[in-house]
Amino acid sequence: MIKMHRFFRRIFSLFIVGALLIPAGCGSSGIEANKEPSGEQKPLIGMSFDSFLIERWQRDRDVFVSTASELGAEVNVQIANGDPKEQISQIEYLIQKGVDAIVVVAVDCYGLADIVKKAQDAGIYVIAYDRLVMNANVDLYISFDNEMVGTMMAESLVENIPSGGNILSIAGSPTDQNVAQAQKGFDDVIAKSNLNVIVAEYAPNWLAETAYNVVNKAIADGLTFDGVRCGNDDLASQAFLALSEHRLASNVKLVGQDADLAACQRIVEGTQLMTVYKPVEKLAKEAAEYTVRVIKGEKIETSTTIFDGTYNVPYEKLSPIMVTRDNIDEVIIDGGFHRREQVYLNLD
Repeated sequence: MIKMHRFFRRIFSLFIVGALLIPAGCGSSGIEANKEPSGEQKPLIGMSFDSFLIERWQRDRDVFVSTASELGAEVNVQIANGDPKEQISQIEYLIQKGVDAIVVVAVDCYGLADIVKKAQDAGIYVIAYDRLVMNANVDLYISFDNEMVGTMMAESLVENIPSGGNILSIAGSPTDQNVAQAQKGFDDVIAKSNLNVIVAEYAPNWLAETAYNVVNKAIADGLTFDGVRCGNDDLASQAFLALSEHRLASNVKLVGQDADLAACQRIVEGTQLMTVYKPVEKLAKEAAEYTVRVIKGEKIETSTTIFDGTYNVPYEKLSPIMVTRDNIDEVIIDGGFHRREQVYLNLD
């Protein structure tokens, strides 16, 4: 259940501030003219993104803002461009603006506990979007089952690589808690298989070129491998580039996540084995709905809780979908995520 104590404290604070700001006269003002006919102020949501370098984030933003607007809320979007200090500064700005809730896509999942507490002490709800903020006791964490993402990647490789085969593993940013969750799912499956992870690297701040360098180095070192697991499709694009330069793209099984357009094109072309599709429209829509409901003081029940290192926080967990050549038309095209002419561009 979403924690409710700050709602009452915030209502009290708004009552006091409102009492202090009531004008002595009865004449109208410019501010009064801009109010809603009901006299109620629109809920104001601050949204702090890591960056827009990853293809999906702009889609998340657009759906969230559109849904919140339909529900009568306004959204102030801030972009940290991958800088954790900048994100803290932007959240500080949102606190000073007096927003009702802050939705965070964390740059550094381990470095926001203090600023989250400051926001909550000011009566502001904090929602961790897609990435869990550690040791912060956020009011809500909404994301996909990230451990299942790693499980799907590993299962796909196990099913398509001969026993005893070798894998390169290139995970995402070590400061992204989703990476740790996906890594657990991946490791648990690989540990029960006969596949060998011969190189394991992380991509700091999700720097895609890391995958290009890792694959090139493995080839230069004379390593033979049958599969490459990438933390997302942006990394997979760079791994594919390196494989292509050595004419290995059709022989090495490549997996990723996010269902980026380039990855979907590779899947139908036979140069990427699978991707994990996370229906971001559903995530963003539900996150906006939850946020507005929390601001209005509604009681919210979540599917489960998750331990953030210190606290058990409410967790709304959505299911990811494995996408392969067999189901890409049904999931990606029929689902409206990418158009058929885009996915099959290089074949048609």
